[in-house]
Amino acid sequence: MANLTHSWPPTGFPGLEAAHVWIGIPIFSIYLAAVLGNSTILYVIRTEPSLHQPMYYFLAMLATTDLGLCLATAPTVLGILWFQVVKVSKEACVAQLFIIHSCSFMESAVLFAMALDRFLAICSPLRYAALLNSSRVVRIGVVLLLRSTLLILPPVSLLLTFPYCPHAVLSHSYCLHQDMIRVACSNTTFNSLYALTLILLTMGSDLLFILISYGLILRTVLGMASDNQGHHKALGTCVSHICAVLVFYVPVLGLSIVHRFGQHAPALLHVIMGNVYILLPPLMNPIIYSIKTKQIYSRILRMFWKRKDFGAFSA
Repeated sequence: MANLTHSWPPTGFPGLEAAHVWIGIPIFSIYLAAVLGNSTILYVIRTEPSLHQPMYYFLAMLATTDLGLCLATAPTVLGILWFQVVKVSKEACVAQLFIIHSCSFMESAVLFAMALDRFLAICSPLRYAALLNSSRVVRIGVVLLLRSTLLILPPVSLLLTFPYCPHAVLSHSYCLHQDMIRVACSNTTFNSLYALTLILLTMGSDLLFILISYGLILRTVLGMASDNQGHHKALGTCVSHICAVLVFYVPVLGLSIVHRFGQHAPALLHVIMGNVYILLPPLMNPIIYSIKTKQIYSRILRMFWKRKDFGAFSA
């Protein structure tokens, strides 16, 4: 049986080891921009009373989740690029993958909740305030958090009991569940089936409900009286969320395809897709919502330039 205190070397950028220090500069810049961007979103929502609405509470949950992804992966990603960290312990690996997968499931769930928010706002505007008040948003957030953490505890707990093969190498600069079961010298059938079922029942159902919500939204908008301006205004409130959905699910789908069907693909492709999956949503979501949401855009301008007339300027 392999030693339970095993540690494994994470993977940097295969074939580009000599350039790791230089590659680390843009990677660090992306992490820094993502942390600052999501922190700014949280600060703006907290300090701007006009943003104390369900839609922005869900956006705050999304920003918190993105911060969790950044803070969980930055130590190992930058460690291997800048400090040649060559090992990560089993316990640290399990803790890291628990946070990464919890945040991924949480992000998917929040995107579904935001789609529900837009559906209620456009399809049932008169009942919106009663159906989705602040206390109900808090309860929804708690349920989503519990779903995102408790459901992954069984397979994660089993990872601590498995013996592991020596001389294994992780396929990314951070730990994922599929990596851990790949290097385990044990029967991992339960983990593999549980993980696939969980993804289908959570992320799969979230995406399905998001698509259904937007189908109903589109039907409602097209069924309105002939008013192009009204159509554009209604759909305009959904653009930011649609972009966030694409930014999250496209890399998830790409990474899943590479993991399941790209065994013979270059190792560098696995690493690039893994970094896109981790870095793209936290980087892009603050940019998307800052540009496309007038209230956030105006508040950020006032925050940085301290000019009260910027609200009117940006309107």
